[in-house]
Amino acid sequence: MPAWRIMRDKPWLFRTYAGHSTAADSNKLFRTNLSKGQTGLSVAFDLPTQTGYDSDHVLSRGEVGKVGVPVSHIGDMRTLFDQIPLATMNTSMTINATAAWLLALYVAVAEEQGAPRASLSGTTQNDIIKEYLSRGTYVFPPGPSLRLITDTIAFSTRELPKWNPMNVCSYHLQEAGATPVQELSYALATAIAVLDGVKASGAVPEKDFPEVFGRISFFVNAGIRFVTELCKMRAFTELWDEIGRERYGIAEEKHRRFRYGVQVNSLGLTEQQPENNVYRILLEMLAVVLSKNARARAVQLPAWNEALGLPRPWDQQWSLRMQQIVAYETDLLDYGDIFDGSTEITGKVEALKEEARGELARVLAMGGGTSEEVIAYMKRRLVTSNTARLHAIESGETKIVGVNAFTTTEPSPLSAGTDAIMTVKDDVEFEQIERLKAWRTARDAKAVAAALAELRAAARDGRNIMEPSIACAKAGVTTGEWGGTLRDIFGEYRAPTGVALTMRAEGGEQLLDLRSRVRRLAERMGETPRFLVGKPGLDGHSNGAEQIAVRAADTGLEVIYDGIRVTPEQLVKTVQEKDVHILGLSILSGSHVPLIREVMQRLRAAGLSSVPVVAGGIIPQDDVNVLKQLGVAAVYTPKDFDMNRIMSDLVTLIEKRADEKAA
Repeated sequence: MPAWRIMRDKPWLFRTYAGHSTAADSNKLFRTNLSKGQTGLSVAFDLPTQTGYDSDHVLSRGEVGKVGVPVSHIGDMRTLFDQIPLATMNTSMTINATAAWLLALYVAVAEEQGAPRASLSGTTQNDIIKEYLSRGTYVFPPGPSLRLITDTIAFSTRELPKWNPMNVCSYHLQEAGATPVQELSYALATAIAVLDGVKASGAVPEKDFPEVFGRISFFVNAGIRFVTELCKMRAFTELWDEIGRERYGIAEEKHRRFRYGVQVNSLGLTEQQPENNVYRILLEMLAVVLSKNARARAVQLPAWNEALGLPRPWDQQWSLRMQQIVAYETDLLDYGDIFDGSTEITGKVEALKEEARGELARVLAMGGGTSEEVIAYMKRRLVTSNTARLHAIESGETKIVGVNAFTTTEPSPLSAGTDAIMTVKDDVEFEQIERLKAWRTARDAKAVAAALAELRAAARDGRNIMEPSIACAKAGVTTGEWGGTLRDIFGEYRAPTGVALTMRAEGGEQLLDLRSRVRRLAERMGETPRFLVGKPGLDGHSNGAEQIAVRAADTGLEVIYDGIRVTPEQLVKTVQEKDVHILGLSILSGSHVPLIREVMQRLRAAGLSSVPVVAGGIIPQDDVNVLKQLGVAAVYTPKDFDMNRIMSDLVTLIEKRADEKAA
């Protein structure tokens, strides 16, 4: 065998993003996946855990255990990692606003297992800026949030040398519509904001700063245009090296390496002909493993049916096997970088770098990633990019097989039947709340009070909150109590929506027809029809709601959209106070039935049952039927990409109500 093929590269970490229902159910899933050859854990937490609420908080209704595992206290964390040795496990935790708390719980459980802190390896995502821009699980304002990130970095540098305390996450930026240039520049702006904050804080000795730089990792997205995505990853590695050398004077090459994990694009998974998603996932994975110089350190793949609902264990296994086949059956890992010397690849990489440097310079000139002006600017740019992306799909300029091209199909045996997706049992929330109540009763109340008092003092006095948080974990403090204490000190934040609710000058024939209908309707009603777009619950994925709001405003409707995290009570109050003519609800967390049921009940109680309600989200057909029985007029899912058709439906519903009132 030639000398250049003697050394085969080690494969990347195989992960599956997992967690649902309860800590016990998730632990079983973790151990099953590990037994199948998964080599690292990637933990999904439910929305109350991500936003610092206990499972019995009013905003947690319907959300417990839906998009991840509920962790209310150290008992849940203990159960979650039962029989999993944390001293040898590599664990990634997708957690941001409450990252310091979940890391504290993890350290406390590891110490119970007898694992030295220095042995712990893994990642806390801890990227609050992208939460403001795309995912919506933020809690605190930018200043205090940056301070919490700095606290975890300083603590990890001192106590957890193998831990990545921050994982700059451009994944959700692409899900929100980011172009490759925006993904590059906004992620790098986030990293710079955090690193500059660490330097300015003085929390880390100057001699240790290269270690801080070296422990910053990234979590990226890879879409279907896999050649462009491959070039984007090569651009990321070169720009990061450049920033390390030129901005921060990082001398050692090992500290400047761009270390990243990836989940390939979920935005492009289709509800129509979902079996085609298998090919999309494989092609997207190639973008992050083919180029050795820009290869991912860890890969997690979505399941083929995630546009339909929660994947089953078998679906997750299929994605894991895809990784294993590429890593072990092909000769990919036998070779060096197969793209070095390619003029096409080099040209694209250089073009991406040049554009990204320009956009990064604009962001930094405006004040950097934690400036509220910059957050608003980046959010507007993402909403605009996403609008353009959707328009290209609607017009057919971007072809998606099974959606707007080649739509004739045979029924899929893979997605047929009642068990085609996983569902979270209705009693999960009740049982979690009962366990939480029992936990509160059994713990030492004085120890809890003392630990919370020390946490409050540390937050107020500007001391590092990690050790007090670990003490809180060991005392039995709950997630809601930790979050509530810091809310009292730091306050809460509402990020900008980035939505421009204005009518554009241009418009195609369909849009012009819609505008004419809205004008005639307004003349007949004596006022402009009002459309309230609401996101009840804790679901922060606002991309769909934003695009509906933008298009509705473009038709001439008066749109009311106040962003995420609104209670059913608040929505109904707005309907009443603003005399809303139609209500749209967007829920992507799987909590659509309980939340919409409550909205409909409150509308009836307020005498507003005549106001038409429409809903959108990842909603299985059985649940569509339930929502229509509750009185929802129309339900839209990812297959409904024609925004003008949706707008036409809304106008028709308002017209029908106007006719009934006139009769």
